[in-house]
Amino acid sequence: MPHDEPTEDEVKDTTRRPDLGTEKGRRAFIRVLNSRLPKKRLIAQGVLRTDGDRVALCQLVYKKDWDLPGGIVDPDESPASCVVREVKEELGLDVTVQGLLAVNWLPPYRGWDDALLCLFDLGSVPADTLDGAVLQKREIKAVHWADAATVEARTAPYTAAMLAEVVGDPDGTLFLENSVPREGM
Repeated sequence: MPHDEPTEDEVKDTTRRPDLGTEKGRRAFIRVLNSRLPKKRLIAQGVLRTDGDRVALCQLVYKKDWDLPGGIVDPDESPASCVVREVKEELGLDVTVQGLLAVNWLPPYRGWDDALLCLFDLGSVPADTLDGAVLQKREIKAVHWADAATVEARTAPYTAAMLAEVVGDPDGTLFLENSVPREGM
């Protein structure tokens, strides 16, 4: 039975265009595109709320700024699945994604290349929920409920601005660039 995957030589040979009329040719073309097209970092974070519109913020081991729970989306993982997985791994909490609050393009920041951040609504929970958190010590020092003033003081500027936009427009999903609405949208 013939193998439909292109050989290594076929992928490396860029002098001839693959036959896009065949499945083997389409797969070879896609592999070439995958090897050459930019790969953007994708981040999934969640807003977990409690009384008084306080949000859960993680005090991280590896950086000064506190941050929303979440992390980098793994290959072949959906952003919503990522935030659920990260909250379970890092805080030991089971959460449910209740909606998408914002998609935020982030320009390069502190040595990181640009990224796309999906911000999910994780709902509201009782304040004592964080008492049951089991922290992944290699990443999380502590988790805190934070009001708007604490968010402003403790998080990176793009996180504080993004949360302010989300709170200011609770209806629908926002598209943000560098944590502010894109001009004309």
